[in-house]
Amino acid sequence: MIEYFKADAGTVVALERAEPGCWINLVNPTRQEIDSVIVSQHVDAGFINAALDPEETSRVELEDDQALLIVDIPVEEESDSITRDVQMYATLPMGIVVAEDVVITVCLEDTSVTRDIASGKVRGVQTAMRTRFVFQLLLRVAGRFLNYLHRIERSFSDIERRLYDSLRNEELMMLLGLQKSLVYFSASLKGNEVTMEKVLRGRILKLYEDDRDLLEDALIEIRQAIEMASIYSSILAGTMETYSSVVSNNMNDIMKTLTVITLIMTIPNMVFGFYGMNVSHLPGAISFIPGIIAVIGCIVAWQFLKKSKLY
Repeated sequence: MIEYFKADAGTVVALERAEPGCWINLVNPTRQEIDSVIVSQHVDAGFINAALDPEETSRVELEDDQALLIVDIPVEEESDSITRDVQMYATLPMGIVVAEDVVITVCLEDTSVTRDIASGKVRGVQTAMRTRFVFQLLLRVAGRFLNYLHRIERSFSDIERRLYDSLRNEELMMLLGLQKSLVYFSASLKGNEVTMEKVLRGRILKLYEDDRDLLEDALIEIRQAIEMASIYSSILAGTMETYSSVVSNNMNDIMKTLTVITLIMTIPNMVFGFYGMNVSHLPGAISFIPGIIAVIGCIVAWQFLKKSKLY
């Protein structure tokens, strides 16, 4: 999919075709769409194709009068049958190409980062001011990371409350999924921080004072998100370790109870087995005395185990 947008009097409007000062948004484009943008905007083919590799890392590249910024953006991941009750997250690379007259974004998925700008939810967008528009995109990416981190924290709190009532494998698998999301976020955020710091030096894009402030705001939010992801990861790791110990202790208690029951039930088997042999001359062999002996033996054994704090 290929879309064209331009800010007109503070409002982002869709265009039929590209024109100077517009924003071109490519979402999982076809080869024909890629070729048309490369030819019409005279951009490096490698810049467009780089962001279509899901394994591409965050980086910045400058060639002639064109600049490429690749940043990782957070996306919602489809949940499986186990984690269907909690939302999982991952990251995808998004390429931002600053060409001579336009700004081009390239991504494999249609994400909320670009969709919010295209729908007019972000105020003050000016696509003609390419540097500022790029920094507005970066600020939106940082804000989206923070938003998803807050969602992860709420999901973790909800799962933790459920774990108090039910220690099931499903809850632990959900916590594992959230921890994996945080690992993705931490790695991507650190890469984005390095990329933004390179841009902040002013060697990639020409920085104006207002633009510098915008980029610094984005960097502050990225660093805040890194700190939050680190804290949440530590809390999750500690919680999972604690609940694993609780599950292990519960299993030990169950095995201890079963062992005690087995020991106590061995006494009646011994008594009835002894009387079941050809020993009819024993006292009470044909009465209820064996049952009484078995009951007394069980009570004495239970009291001994209890007094010894073995049960």
